[in-house]
Amino acid sequence: MSAWDLSLLIGLVAALIVAALLLVLIKAVRDIESSVNGLLDVAGKVAGNTANIPQLQATAPVLGLIVEEAVVQDGYMNALTDGYGNGNGGAR
Repeated sequence: MSAWDLSLLIGLVAALIVAALLLVLIKAVRDIESSVNGLLDVAGKVAGNTANIPQLQATAPVLGLIVEEAVVQDGYMNALTDGYGNGNGGAR
């Protein structure tokens, strides 16, 4: 085997190694691309979910008003039902 044959063999082995590494790189890039596409889908859903947070923050004061009104209504109902249901048929 001459030096020329040896250099061609080394060049062929190097080219095969480079081709194999390129295939591995292409596979890795495709995996990354599919992961990014999945992340973009999830990011859109997260953005849709978080868009309503300011509206949710605005409900806390309203809930306080509802509770206050419920207490008032409970007082009215207690005043209306005083004496009823005490076992005497509604008579006082």
